[in-house]
Amino acid sequence: MANYLDSFFSAISDPTRRAVIERLTRGPAPVSELHAPHDMALPTFLKHLKVLETAGLTRSVKKGRVRTVHIEAAPLAAAENWLTTQRKLWEGRLGRLSALAERLEKGGDA
Repeated sequence: MANYLDSFFSAISDPTRRAVIERLTRGPAPVSELHAPHDMALPTFLKHLKVLETAGLTRSVKKGRVRTVHIEAAPLAAAENWLTTQRKLWEGRLGRLSALAERLEKGGDA
């Protein structure tokens, strides 16, 4: 799981790649459409797509001369589950810390 999360978070650490993922949440898109809003050379942009595909976040299908990119939802769901678990863990810890601070402030025993 750790290796998967490492590649997931590494892939989405770049704003260009996050923008691509955000766009793909509305549906598949050809590479040309995904590239259009980004001010960079196509070969550079293709490297970003390769990172996303290697991380398992996207897949592409070539039909004729058009390559269409699709989002892969399973990795996003797995990362969301991990984040939810971490949030619950830290909410519990912070709740206990807050209760301890209140007891100490009132002069009670820790």
